[in-house]
Amino acid sequence: MTQPIRIFVGYDNRIPVAFQTLVHSITQRSSMPVLVCPININNVKSIFNREMVSVQSTEFSFSRFLTPYLSNYEGWSIFMDNDIILMDDIANLWNLRDDKYSVMCVKHDHHPHEAKKFMGAVQTSYEKKNWSSVVLFNNAKCKALSLDYVNKASGLELHQFKWLGDDNLIGGLPLKWNYLAAYTEDNEQKVEQPSLVHYTIGGPFYPEFKDTEYSVEWFKEYAGANYCKEADVFSLTDMAREKLSDSADKIRRIK
Repeated sequence: MTQPIRIFVGYDNRIPVAFQTLVHSITQRSSMPVLVCPININNVKSIFNREMVSVQSTEFSFSRFLTPYLSNYEGWSIFMDNDIILMDDIANLWNLRDDKYSVMCVKHDHHPHEAKKFMGAVQTSYEKKNWSSVVLFNNAKCKALSLDYVNKASGLELHQFKWLGDDNLIGGLPLKWNYLAAYTEDNEQKVEQPSLVHYTIGGPFYPEFKDTEYSVEWFKEYAGANYCKEADVFSLTDMAREKLSDSADKIRRIK
């Protein structure tokens, strides 16, 4: 029996559109069944009690490391950030699993120079930057990520995989499985056709990044995620604007 691919996605309540668009890009291309679980801080309050800190650019900066626990420390799971689209069958990523590793990721040598990124968040630079944005977890080998550890460990301890105790337990993935849009690293091999596009500096859903690299591809996925046979994304937006024009719900009101 074919078991579904378990995918955990970081969820940020400020940009639900990113999650929905990513999920559409996965399901439309996958040749295998998938189980997609958002890691939303509102849903994990009983097990995750860290306070947001100023260096966090997303709500899931640390909660991503709950993935092995949420998988009952069994089998494999994929975690990925929400500001991503798939341009390939995720089964091709899943098939790269190698049991000799505890985790697998693209080993970027990424050193951003800008001071700010999306929503005015402070940009940070550290060893293994962006390694944890797309991770294959070999869950049984990640028991060091206990609830107590994930709640108390420092950001660098988590994101630099110090909990593994040995960098040899980190397997590498091809660069195309975490292509950083709008970045060209001189020290990394050029990617001709990304399988996964990561809008790490800012996604096209932010007005200031609407023209970023691979923005057209993101908007195509967005349109597909909001498609109805009887009304395309433009018609649905017009109808929503009409119906919600007098709504008291200012948070999600279409302007």
